[in-house]
Amino acid sequence: MPSTIFEGMTRAISELETVRPVGRVTGASGALVQVSGLSGAARLGDRVSLGLSQTRRTGEVVRITTGGLSCLLEGAADGVYLGDPVVLCARRAFAPNDSWIGRVVDPDGRPIDGRPLVPGAHPRDLRTNALPARIRRPMGDRLATGLAVFDTLLPIARGQRLGLFAGSGVGKSTLLADLARGVDADVIVIGLVGERGREVRHFVEDVLGPEGMARSVVVAATSDKSPQLRRRCAWAATSIAEHFRDEGRQVLLLIDSVTRFAEAHREIAATAGDSSMLRGYPSSTGPEIAALCERAGPGSDTMGDITAIYSVLVAGSDMDEPIADILRGVLDGHVVLDRDIAERGRFPAIDLLRSVSRSLPVCASPAENTLIAQARRHLGVYSRAELMIQSGLYTAGSDPDIDAAIACAGPLEAFLTKRGATSPSLVFDDLRRALSASSQSERRPTPKQVRRFIQN
Repeated sequence: MPSTIFEGMTRAISELETVRPVGRVTGASGALVQVSGLSGAARLGDRVSLGLSQTRRTGEVVRITTGGLSCLLEGAADGVYLGDPVVLCARRAFAPNDSWIGRVVDPDGRPIDGRPLVPGAHPRDLRTNALPARIRRPMGDRLATGLAVFDTLLPIARGQRLGLFAGSGVGKSTLLADLARGVDADVIVIGLVGERGREVRHFVEDVLGPEGMARSVVVAATSDKSPQLRRRCAWAATSIAEHFRDEGRQVLLLIDSVTRFAEAHREIAATAGDSSMLRGYPSSTGPEIAALCERAGPGSDTMGDITAIYSVLVAGSDMDEPIADILRGVLDGHVVLDRDIAERGRFPAIDLLRSVSRSLPVCASPAENTLIAQARRHLGVYSRAELMIQSGLYTAGSDPDIDAAIACAGPLEAFLTKRGATSPSLVFDDLRRALSASSQSERRPTPKQVRRFIQN
């Protein structure tokens, strides 16, 4: 630890600059400020500082022309005046290390949990390219999660990237916390993008708890922060995950949510002059989301893996809205949480028929795949006949498939809520027992078969 502290101090001192370029404010409209005098020194994404020390505020360069810069302030523009000095800031080093585990930081790597934080000795860029496809391993073995539904019907493989699609109030945060506590990983990195301030503390202290925080790094940018900070939150969380992956560790990355990341990008892009095309989102939204997600996944032979789960807020269960549609195309599966299932008290409220894990069938044995297919078939049959069954229009014995689905509906419903499983093989034994009710129903003669027997 002492050597780490001295390395961080040495790096911080070496980055001190005695001379910095200075420009002047030439115009302002809302949070967008026009600056002259820095065109030859600034780059897109650089940070600037406006005003004197008493009224200093920061901004980000979002557009560069020969006539000057356009800077988006991180906060209100009240008090900005023509001729206000604008200083080009040095790029802040983002250097995670082991001391960040168990801590809550902002997207710039500053602690927000009230305790000092030692930066690492090796800075990283927030935005980097994904690993080349040719050096990446395939997805690894199935991960134990402690949740029966993910240990069987929707397996999560090491290095898989999964989307969690949910509306508000259906148990999304609780499910993410369950995965953070239960998934077999060395380090958990959680990015809370645009979350409510009260919810951040509740998630850290109550939902995640000491058990989850013991191996977690939480990056938070609350909903009142600027769009630049909210967008950087997802990049920062991914960069921290890459740091631990490069050290050979297995990392679980949870981003909540990609929808708010896309909304922050939309605000910045609109200010920079990009046109909106995808239901109000700019055309750059798709590439930005794909670039973020591609950074996760399996590493090379000398690295660990980043198993990632990205939550998506879907209003009214609209799975065809732009962000959900983009993510379904770039991820290795999607999990849909349904409000109707949550309202009847089954948690996690996963709609199995609309959820897919692309780690199947590779990560399960032939016998396990047979059980998974049988369970899905029964769930599908029951779903199609549910209205007829509940309204009393179905007569037992009319259809063997529906009879079998009814027989195992209760056991399957109970199985999907099971938690705390220690071994995937034992969980499949529980699934086999839940499905055994359907085989017993199939052996029981139907009323039609009984009448035919009597007549003969």
